[in-house]
Amino acid sequence: MHLPDGLLSAPVCLGGYGLTGLATWYSLRQIQRDPDVSRNMPKASLLTAAFFVASSIHIPIPPTSVHLVLNGLLGTVLGYYAFPAILIGLLFQAVILGHGGMTVLGVNAVMMGVPALVAYHVFQLQRFCPWGSDRPRLGIFAFVAGALGLGLAALIFFALVMTNIPAAMDAQAERTAVYGLTLAHIPVMLIEGGFTAMLVLFLHQVKPDLLGHHGTP
Repeated sequence: MHLPDGLLSAPVCLGGYGLTGLATWYSLRQIQRDPDVSRNMPKASLLTAAFFVASSIHIPIPPTSVHLVLNGLLGTVLGYYAFPAILIGLLFQAVILGHGGMTVLGVNAVMMGVPALVAYHVFQLQRFCPWGSDRPRLGIFAFVAGALGLGLAALIFFALVMTNIPAAMDAQAERTAVYGLTLAHIPVMLIEGGFTAMLVLFLHQVKPDLLGHHGTP
């Protein structure tokens, strides 16, 4: 899922940093409207650590293997805290684990962080849904938000790689590999959707205030 250094052109990398700056500014602006930032910071820190570790958990899906991302989960539970959390997690993944790179840090942040914000808004739609009792409704929206976050990130990854294959590479072989890698994320979407739904239902049962409204949409 992480784009490596050297794949994208300089203008694309600069554009990624520009979009990341805008998304970070907007997210922090929304976080400032949170009446109790200190209550949400420990949760954001814990899930940032989970995001960092998730990239090390590989799932073999022949003929390749993929890893967990959890960006949809972060968006669902953290709201606007998710974007800076993902940016920090990606920075440590690049520096410590070598996943991704510094030149593409902005692009990777947009690729995973913007879908997390979309997942947050999708999950918030459950508040306006008139049908069903609380738990089934929460579970369904959490599953969709968790799966959608990863699905959107995989589609952005697919588009970026397919439009930026270096001329020195075998274009047909690279396209085949990218098709396979993108399709391999479908079962991971189901896993992350299910995991997000289970976490949300657990929090709803033991500490529902942790699923509160984060910032102003």
